[in-house]
Amino acid sequence: MEKPTSDAAGEQPAPTDSAASMIAAFGGVRGMIDMTVPGLVFVIAYTISHSTWTSAMSAGGVALVFAIVRIVRRETLQHALGGFLGVALAGWIAVKSGKAENFYAFGMLLSGGYALAYLISILVRWPLIGIVLGPALGENFTWRQIPARYAAYRKATWVWFFMFVLKIVIQIPIYWTGNVTALGIAKVALGVPPFLVVCYITWLIMSKAPPPVRVVDTEDDEDAEDGSAAAVEQRGERREDRVAD
Repeated sequence: MEKPTSDAAGEQPAPTDSAASMIAAFGGVRGMIDMTVPGLVFVIAYTISHSTWTSAMSAGGVALVFAIVRIVRRETLQHALGGFLGVALAGWIAVKSGKAENFYAFGMLLSGGYALAYLISILVRWPLIGIVLGPALGENFTWRQIPARYAAYRKATWVWFFMFVLKIVIQIPIYWTGNVTALGIAKVALGVPPFLVVCYITWLIMSKAPPPVRVVDTEDDEDAEDGSAAAVEQRGERREDRVAD
């Protein structure tokens, strides 16, 4: 059972690696680079060759190398294959449509999907940042029973929602102009920098919230309570034995 406690376990300071845990939970800086560099390669290749096919193959090749490196390093398949599959799908859309700008259309649709997911999670009172970071910080979903911590996760989720909305608002007008170079530059600029800024803002918000109540702490408390109850029961049994004698 996951429940917050009012004892010392609930008063422990937040983990010193909380900022790093937040970044890692969202794929880390390297994950963002894996998603950004292929897009940069695409626009460079297109500027040189003016060939959608050549550009898509160049970007796909870079993404494949990144995936192989991750697999060799025995990193999770989610991170290893996620970026490659996304680039491969974006390249297929661009080649199939014959429009180089469509290489970035998939990313815009993905940003829209993320924005919608974050908004829905807020409306149903399960802010997505809490769902992602709770297990990473060892608290699972105990934050739902701590109003101030729940409010912090809700506020942080709004920050991520607006980041994805901003990406769409900036990229869509450029997409309609058909300017592939400008779209590629926008894609890169809206990759790692906003991600780091939003991670930092999230960390600031959570650092002012009550510290997380780790599940292991609550389980230890419950075990201690069970042990105390058992001890009381054993003492009672000894008394009954002495009376019977």
